[in-house]
Amino acid sequence: MEKLEELKLVVSSSPHVKSDETIEKIMYTVILALLPAAGAGIYFFGINAATVIMLSIVTAVACEALMQKAMGRRIAVKDGSALLTGLLLAMNLPSNAPWWLVIIGSAFAIIIGKQIFGGLGFNIFNPALAARVFLIISWPVQMTTWPKPTTIFSKTLVDAVTGATPLGLLKSELLLKNNIGEAANISLIDMIVGNIGGSLGEVSAILLLLGGIFLIYRSYISWHIPVSFIGTVVIISAIFWIIDPARYAGPLFHVLTGGLMLGAFFMATDYVTSPITPKGMLIFGFGCGFITILIRLFGAYPEGVSFAILLMNIVTPLIDKYVKPTLFGEVKKGA
Repeated sequence: MEKLEELKLVVSSSPHVKSDETIEKIMYTVILALLPAAGAGIYFFGINAATVIMLSIVTAVACEALMQKAMGRRIAVKDGSALLTGLLLAMNLPSNAPWWLVIIGSAFAIIIGKQIFGGLGFNIFNPALAARVFLIISWPVQMTTWPKPTTIFSKTLVDAVTGATPLGLLKSELLLKNNIGEAANISLIDMIVGNIGGSLGEVSAILLLLGGIFLIYRSYISWHIPVSFIGTVVIISAIFWIIDPARYAGPLFHVLTGGLMLGAFFMATDYVTSPITPKGMLIFGFGCGFITILIRLFGAYPEGVSFAILLMNIVTPLIDKYVKPTLFGEVKKGA
């Protein structure tokens, strides 16, 4: 009789599957994966880069707390989500961005991109990317003035010399000469380690790749979106490169320059704004890659990662609706 009592089922409310993973643990792990690339940005662009990062993070956390208090929600800035948004936005900005631009962008990311929709888990767009596009449209000059990389040890107090990003140089050479011109001479090593112009998240492709692999290894993100995103860019750019190598840059150029690595591993994989099924993730990544390379090859703007991810954020609910697993016991129509 005692054994029968021990075998009785305990009825309780969901969830029945528990894990020691928390929002806080996930957010700080992603931040940890981003730190090496952020450190590389500070190394190449100096104290200005560190200032942009700190100002963006502080503004994001402060706006998060103020908005939660104003809307009667529990203040939960310790979960790290606002800190991560601030860091991601900083990685999308030039190191010489004026202080007011950083504050406006970070405030927009939290207030408009996140809290207006209901806070963490309810936003339909990636907040940092929404803020970046808002800043590009509103202040295009400040958002496209890129300092040339130097090192933290040789950085002076005067403004750094500015120059074009590899993608910007490619676009201008095509317009002026109808071929890739000087863009073909950019060192592959410089693109890998980050000794090129661009935003903080456009340098050191190798560190961003390692950070992304770390997140996949820890199972915080799936391989589906990064592989389909980057793979689509590689395949399409390779086709055009084979057809006309004088006019189209090779796949390695497109993979190692711009915000592709940052976008594919750290922004397109956002839990809230990306599909939930493996098949949906592959479709989402393909869409991001297709739009990115379409803008890079034929658009007026040299980079397309931000626009691609935001556009695919819009169709995420549609993907989830039509690409979903069959429920247990469900009978498909026509079967």
